[in-house]
Amino acid sequence: MSTQPPPPPQWVVDLNNPPATPPKVTIADPPGYTASLTRRDRAASSKQAAVRKQPTPEEMDTLKMKKAWEVAIAPAKQLPMNAIGMYMTGNTLQIFSIFMVFTLFKTPILAALNIQRTFAPFEAPGTSSRLIMVKIVYLLTNALMLGLGVWKVNAMGLLPTTRSDWLAWEAERTWSERAVPKEWL
Repeated sequence: MSTQPPPPPQWVVDLNNPPATPPKVTIADPPGYTASLTRRDRAASSKQAAVRKQPTPEEMDTLKMKKAWEVAIAPAKQLPMNAIGMYMTGNTLQIFSIFMVFTLFKTPILAALNIQRTFAPFEAPGTSSRLIMVKIVYLLTNALMLGLGVWKVNAMGLLPTTRSDWLAWEAERTWSERAVPKEWL
């Protein structure tokens, strides 16, 4: 008695016998593509596209001033993120909060020291007088960052704000009322 093996599944038959003609799929040409151009025509048209009109000095000055204003306002854009970070670290002395406060002080100070180097790419005969206002705004936005650092240091209790912080014989401030019993503190 001879037994024949079972026939293979349909997917095996389809895999071993691909269709005689592949299905015809037509896809539209992308915008700007024309198949009628020869390689030489394409090279010539790309050279024409590569040649562009050079901007005038007034246009370059306008572009430089726009970029200078973007640089000047950049620290103000970081202010909300840093404020949320300062709020989230709490008022206790931890390595993370100390590191963030250090960064809040270091970044604006270094920015103020390097202001000439920061705005050097935007210096031109047509922009030098207008850059003064941009630099002032840059210093003010960095001063806001310093103010945030001072606020955080004060919230952490590290600023000497009372007489007892400066004088050894002065007693520490006593509170007449407390929200919680003294023993809880």
